[in-house]
Amino acid sequence: MTPKRIKIVMDKQSREIIKDIDFLRSIYGKLITILPSFDITDKSILPYGLKPHTRSVSWLVEQVITQQTKYRAEKLGLEDVNFDMPDTCLHDCEIRVGEKIYYVNVKIHNVAMKENKNDIAAVEKIYMQYAANPSYNLIYACFGISFRNINIKFDPSYLCLFSPQFLPIYVNPRNDKIQAYYRHEPVYRTRREFLKLLRNNSRSIILRPPRGE
Repeated sequence: MTPKRIKIVMDKQSREIIKDIDFLRSIYGKLITILPSFDITDKSILPYGLKPHTRSVSWLVEQVITQQTKYRAEKLGLEDVNFDMPDTCLHDCEIRVGEKIYYVNVKIHNVAMKENKNDIAAVEKIYMQYAANPSYNLIYACFGISFRNINIKFDPSYLCLFSPQFLPIYVNPRNDKIQAYYRHEPVYRTRREFLKLLRNNSRSIILRPPRGE
């Protein structure tokens, strides 16, 4: 969803995040133009197709997106893409253009299904990363897909990129994770305001303010 250009005063870092989102949206828009669909496997392997459960294909589709971004980096105008991340990492890949590194977490939504709130990130995990590294900015890229039998098709009308810093903050009390719709109106705020909101809304842990705050 394209962020609304509402008339508010934003700090420099917030403006940079919006620029990053716009840039990555253009990159992924090009990618799904190059690769609008793909088959998961050969029909002889799954002759009756795959059951239409998003969880059964989401990790695989995420791998296709990150690996195809690296494979087609030159065509997309990128210098390098690194997807060799540990399982505990907040982002799935790092996209490099010059000195700039974009930290991206890829999500998948089955467009045939009703859209619900999703667990976005554990409050403690994202808080610690954002508090410890002031230059770290995570961007979520959610791809809409449909699938039939063994074929996965990207929906170009559903490509949602957003920053956790601009999410409408709701923390699930059962697991202390930020929940939100992938499609949402961004709430522009500073990094400091974001960290304060996380501290105030965390239910199960005590988050200490960063030094100097």
